[in-house]
Amino acid sequence: MKALVVYFSHTGQNWFGGGIVNLVKGNTEVVAEYIRDIVSADIFKIETKNEYPNDYNECTDIAKQEKDKDVRPTLKKLPAGDLSEYDVIFVGGPVWWGTYPMAVFTFLERYDFTGKIIMPFVTHEGSNLGESVEDLKNMLTDATIKDGLALYGSNVADARGTVEKWIKENLG
Repeated sequence: MKALVVYFSHTGQNWFGGGIVNLVKGNTEVVAEYIRDIVSADIFKIETKNEYPNDYNECTDIAKQEKDKDVRPTLKKLPAGDLSEYDVIFVGGPVWWGTYPMAVFTFLERYDFTGKIIMPFVTHEGSNLGESVEDLKNMLTDATIKDGLALYGSNVADARGTVEKWIKENLG
């Protein structure tokens, strides 16, 4: 099966292990790269045209406003063509206000996922999967949504084995 990892990840100030730290590489990006390497997948990072602020509080305020207003931020780019060559699509992001960042939904609304296997994954610091998997099920009704993986962002450096186990349990 051919796989694609699609993810949004925030660098800069993040809540991490009980405090705010500055991350050069976002937690979700670390997990996305594990998946890419484990299944030899293609990878695409979702980036917004207007970048989120580095400051944690400013970023979360904007994220809440976007969620409350169901905003779809403009993306910098999209993959060329459609996604028809992929059988499995891993969808990842941090949990912001109970679900994926709205930029993930901007991406998902651009493509047809009929018949695709969707592997949801998130990073968080206490909210687990939130509503992210349910939101995918409601949006991608013609896809097969597998069990989601939720990892504490502060634990991603040691999570490769957990990621491998999740992939094996869901894809064989």
